[in-house]
Amino acid sequence: MEKSFETERLLLREMRTTDDAGMFELDSNPKVHRFLGNNPVKNIEESRAYIAILHQQYKETGIGRWAVILKSTGAFIGWAGLKLEKHPVDGQPYYDIGYRFIEAYWGKGYGSEVATAFLDYGFNVLKLPVINAYADADNAGSRKILEKSGLRLLHSFELDGLSAVWYEIKATDFLR
Repeated sequence: MEKSFETERLLLREMRTTDDAGMFELDSNPKVHRFLGNNPVKNIEESRAYIAILHQQYKETGIGRWAVILKSTGAFIGWAGLKLEKHPVDGQPYYDIGYRFIEAYWGKGYGSEVATAFLDYGFNVLKLPVINAYADADNAGSRKILEKSGLRLLHSFELDGLSAVWYEIKATDFLR
């Protein structure tokens, strides 16, 4: 059974194979990939392969990136969610909160809305003790979302020759 929940404006659900066109629109835009290694996808098959990877992650870990659907129109606007990751420097496992949106939906508050919703899901449903995130140090938009959602900047580090920042929020701080 597909997992899902809603916020005021958004439906958050597991990714479907039929989300491939939306994923391609999202990940083929070079502006979306500015802080992600500047490597946009070149064809829809790459988007389909990514969706298959997400389905495998759902099976293996029970979580992953989910589709973000605008309730008022039914439009796929991006993805968000929690994912079990390995720290990019020391390789230690951690739960990452992430999000990515089609450019037309930037600056409308959806990032903070989904981040807060997934923090709530992570702490209240999954009972995680801590959730982390990292971003390119120059990605002011993503950093604003993380900070508005309650994550605290802990430190910066170098990743592939670029400056990155590490954020954290503990369940005890979120649930206050």
